[in-house]
Amino acid sequence: MGKLSRDRRDIYYRRAKQEGFRARSAYKLIQIDEKYNIFDKVTRAVDLCAAPGSWSQVLSTKLLNNSEYNEGQPKETDKIASNNEEAPLIVAVDLQEMAPIYGVNIIKGDITSRLTVSRILEYFQGKKADLVLCDGSPDVTGLHDIDEYIQNQLLISSLSITSKIMRKGGTFVAKIFRGENISRIYQQMFCYFELVDCCKPESSRNSSLEAFIVCRYFKFDDQDSTNVNFEIPDPLTVPFISCGDLSEYDPDKTYETEYTSSLEPIQPPINAPYH
Repeated sequence: MGKLSRDRRDIYYRRAKQEGFRARSAYKLIQIDEKYNIFDKVTRAVDLCAAPGSWSQVLSTKLLNNSEYNEGQPKETDKIASNNEEAPLIVAVDLQEMAPIYGVNIIKGDITSRLTVSRILEYFQGKKADLVLCDGSPDVTGLHDIDEYIQNQLLISSLSITSKIMRKGGTFVAKIFRGENISRIYQQMFCYFELVDCCKPESSRNSSLEAFIVCRYFKFDDQDSTNVNFEIPDPLTVPFISCGDLSEYDPDKTYETEYTSSLEPIQPPINAPYH
């Protein structure tokens, strides 16, 4: 599919480029926040599997009142925040290289590595995160059972690092693929969090298996998470919530436009793993 054709077919794809976001997924996080107010009183946030950086851009915008992304010209990482306890601190982690984002400390690393945990806590000066996000996913195969399994493994890895870097009472938001075994994921999340919801942002295509799990009120302090109680009440009920204004654009609909040319990406991949 050509870029112009995709611009016309996917309204959020073009809107992201018009408004300076690196990917359309930014609107999913914005719509989740509209429902859950996840950025309220957040001073330390981590974006796992962050590349190309659209969720980190939203964090920069919401926590630092930064609007530089509107110009499509992100600045070098703002180092003064790490020396000011009152200033929000943001960390983005990914195996791939990322272009700088205003106020975001970018770590090129593996979320399963102890070194990554140490680097995050060092940047936070030994304090824990209020909010951890993970919008990562594998390249889908189209085989739903396989895609769900791989995504679940990534989710468990992100939960593992979250349990080491999150303060008691914190919030965790991550992408999931809904399938036959999703109840097991819910059970594991309830072991660590008081409240667990499943939500579908309006900008997420109805044809997609993806949804987002919103976990609130992390139960543990420091090393307490080593003593997890895996007894879950039966039956287990997880609310399914639609996020976003229903009068917004339909991501599955093709809109008539007058565009005669495509817009260039805000930030092309750096050393893309494939071409």
